[in-house]
Amino acid sequence: MSSRALFAALATILASPLGGCASSPEAAFNSPVQTVPVNRLADGSIDDQSRCEFRGRQDRDVVETAGTGSVMPNVRRVFAVVGQGIDRSRVLVCREADTNLDGMKDVVRRYNDKGEALFEEADTNYDGKIDVWLVFTKGRLAEEKLDSNFDGNPDEWKYYSNGRITRAKRDTNNDSKPDVWEMYTAGGKLERMGVDVDNDERVDRWDYDTEVRRERENKEREEEEATARKAAEKAEADRKAGEYATADEEAAAAEDKKKKKPKQPAAKKAQEKPKE
Repeated sequence: MSSRALFAALATILASPLGGCASSPEAAFNSPVQTVPVNRLADGSIDDQSRCEFRGRQDRDVVETAGTGSVMPNVRRVFAVVGQGIDRSRVLVCREADTNLDGMKDVVRRYNDKGEALFEEADTNYDGKIDVWLVFTKGRLAEEKLDSNFDGNPDEWKYYSNGRITRAKRDTNNDSKPDVWEMYTAGGKLERMGVDVDNDERVDRWDYDTEVRRERENKEREEEEATARKAAEKAEADRKAGEYATADEEAAAAEDKKKKKPKQPAAKKAQEKPKE
């Protein structure tokens, strides 16, 4: 085949539908691009499912930053502007973030005027619905509600004290009522679990962790023995103190009696003096 015939054959292949992915170089270049619909609010801004209240408010100041791994701003902090003039200051009242970088905010936390966390809500499966609710007391986690089956209703409730879980309850049959209760030790270990068998919201059976239960019983016994030992030591100390006090009182009484012995007159002493 001559070079002219080979060139003509290649040109025919490239021009045919089977020889290319698109009918033009421009279409082939732009083919991977997909148009994603963008929802906008009434003011024209993009709706990123923000839950912080700041739009249209003059007493709010907004700061947008890019978190780790993001080239675009995905963290929003909303500050309340308080005071005037030299007394003007900002207080953080809300913080929200887009954790999966899809353009939608999926975690929001609100604060009090001291900067302490109050509440947090999160969409962990990124379906646009909240499935985690947190409540804070003095800035520390106090209560947690979870929607594990993503039906819009919480089915797990957890309670905390000093940062450690103390108890929990769960809805395992999806009837919006708890049927499992969990009790934890001060160290955060599961101690026992109550189960509602007949769905009357009452515990029908308690299941214990034998190791934790044994540790608790040993600790209680040691505390009782220590209390009894201290009581015995105190009683012995009180007894000895009472004996010492009695001896001291008797000695003091004898001394007082000796000092208070009446003196006899000189004439009587002379009469009582034996004759030679």
